[in-house]
Amino acid sequence: MERSTATAPASGRLTTNSAAETRDVGARLGAAAAPGTLLALVGPLGAGKTQLAKGVADGLDVTTVVNSPTFVLMNEHAGRLRLFHVDAYRLDDPEEALEAGLLDERQGEGVSVIEWAERLDGWLPLDRLDLRLEMDPSDPERRTLHWTAHGEPHARLAREELER
Repeated sequence: MERSTATAPASGRLTTNSAAETRDVGARLGAAAAPGTLLALVGPLGAGKTQLAKGVADGLDVTTVVNSPTFVLMNEHAGRLRLFHVDAYRLDDPEEALEAGLLDERQGEGVSVIEWAERLDGWLPLDRLDLRLEMDPSDPERRTLHWTAHGEPHARLAREELER
């Protein structure tokens, strides 16, 4: 895996007011994604990680159903670029991801969306877009997405699609 050439990560946040808006953010990211895009999603159960992943699939013109792959760990979907949708929830140790083949060179040709990415801490490529989703206790539909982009391609994607 290549190391990032960026000196400092770019970061920001945005708020969505419904599951549909969260999905729309994902669709913008998917539509603008390039080969090798990696979205690392973090947040509690119900925070909207799968809605964001479904949006990415929409933006990639994926026509198959995208659900959380908790029990199979990873699903692949054909689209404009291949979508690798990983759910690390059931992993006890990041090395299990490598043993299960969840991180491999094929993903460099597509877009990877990893739910529960914190469970792969230390094993993810340095170049990626981290998205932490938080629920608003005063409004069950509102989400705050805190993002940190590592590497210029992911920083460009974030600037163009998340800062507008």
